[in-house]
Amino acid sequence: MELSEIIKQRIDREGPISFRDFMEMALYYPGLGYYDNNSEKIGKGGDFYTSANLTPVFGAMIGKQLEEMWHLTGEDDFTIVEYGAGTGMLCHDILEYLHDNSGLYNKVHYAIIEKSGPMREKEKTLLHEKVSWHKSIDELKGFTGCILSNELIDNFPVHQVVMQDELMEVFVDDKNGFAELLRPAGDALKDYVTELNVTLPEGYRAEINIEAVRWIADIAKALKKGYVMTIDYGYLSDSLYKPHRSRGTLLCYHKHQINDEPYINIGKQDITAHVNFSALCHWGEKSGLACCGLISQADFLLALGFKDHLRKTAAAAGGIAQLAVQEVMLTRTLLVEMGSKFKVLIQQKGMPGCELSALRKPDFLLSSL
Repeated sequence: MELSEIIKQRIDREGPISFRDFMEMALYYPGLGYYDNNSEKIGKGGDFYTSANLTPVFGAMIGKQLEEMWHLTGEDDFTIVEYGAGTGMLCHDILEYLHDNSGLYNKVHYAIIEKSGPMREKEKTLLHEKVSWHKSIDELKGFTGCILSNELIDNFPVHQVVMQDELMEVFVDDKNGFAELLRPAGDALKDYVTELNVTLPEGYRAEINIEAVRWIADIAKALKKGYVMTIDYGYLSDSLYKPHRSRGTLLCYHKHQINDEPYINIGKQDITAHVNFSALCHWGEKSGLACCGLISQADFLLALGFKDHLRKTAAAAGGIAQLAVQEVMLTRTLLVEMGSKFKVLIQQKGMPGCELSALRKPDFLLSSL
């Protein structure tokens, strides 16, 4: 049975469902949701690219920052927790970089939290040492290290709201096809807007990611000492709710084409929404995570020596001409297109400060939070 029919049957039984529940089923329904089926998702034959799939230097730069974090936490046992590891390529490239530091490599444990069975099996074909898989961070409580995510939170199911005389939530009904209707928003959604001091004008449509609030509280509780590194696309509240985004930020990706129609290709296309980094900082602070800074991916990579590392690896391979072509391509993608779109948020717990190489120069810092 098609996933769209299963969703319609649920609506027939229960009545209209929130957009959040629709999105969760479209992405994660067992065996049929986008992230729980066997279709190719990342790369040329899939629907989108990630930074880790473009070059191993991306993972090496994250590894370099993790190495510094290990020194700052005391050079003892260090757990890297990656949420949603995709193909496993980022983990592979990070461990390749860390392997050159035997002191760290002997102390490191790499834990992957992966809710998708098919993705977990794909990761296991690439990763063979230092890695364990877990369903929940509850299995890893009380560790020192870094919690890492790359393009994770944009895939959390979001509530959609519209401001009218009061805040209204978008629900999905079946009227010979999926149709939206509005109902008064619940307290959790109203409280989210109030706590962030967000004022939405009449007619403004936006996404609210309650799951991200729960996620940041859960990881803050699990982390004893160390850092949280969140890489994703999005903005702080004052930029996210600009007038030109009055229709929200929801986008779908299908065969490298972008659309804003979540009710087509159900289970066959990715559905995303921009991350509110102000929310992660606000609720992170309430849970004991101090915000170190928010920086563009481009400046993060440049601060850590991305171009020098790229040139060294290419020179070692003996391809000067290839290096020139690769540098142009990666400058355009990782440092210009994706580099300005994606941000890196770093938070810390139990550390005396935020003296990290990626955040050390004020010119690189977008916001001290």
